[in-house]
Amino acid sequence: AAVPAGTLALLGTLLWAPWWALDGAPLGELSGDQDFQLFLHKNLEFTRKIKGDVAALQRESCFSQIRDGLRTYHGSLAAVLELLPGHSRLVETLQLDAANLSSNIQQQMEDLGLATVTYPTATHPTATHPTAGPGPLPAFSSRFHHQVGGFFILANFQRFLETAYRALRHLARL
Repeated sequence: AAVPAGTLALLGTLLWAPWWALDGAPLGELSGDQDFQLFLHKNLEFTRKIKGDVAALQRESCFSQIRDGLRTYHGSLAAVLELLPGHSRLVETLQLDAANLSSNIQQQMEDLGLATVTYPTATHPTATHPTAGPGPLPAFSSRFHHQVGGFFILANFQRFLETAYRALRHLARL
């Protein structure tokens, strides 16, 4: 449902009107009011602290998710290795690179003092953590199905890495 133009104009006026009325009002920081100066200083410091706390929480959550995702895909790449044995050298390189990136993120988390949990790498049939791997492979009826299965795993891995890259780039700016 479209919003009538008159409603948008009224909303714009209502949002703009209070600022227009304050346009000529003297700013407290220029008036020499010491209480106001103290108020500003305390709130600026408080705002900086909150911003830092939020950034720390983002790093902890983001790094953990990327690390866990890399561990999941490490197991999925083992499935790709079984599905596409003709590409074993490339898949093994991807596994090694994913493991190295996961280790780097783990080290960064430890360096930042973020909470880390290391899960055992051994798999158990009832394990539910991502390091347990993808589970048994479905029985594919043809080479084509093997290639399609490998393609989907690799396409999802690529999307995951693109998202992880954007997240890490964002964290670098904080």
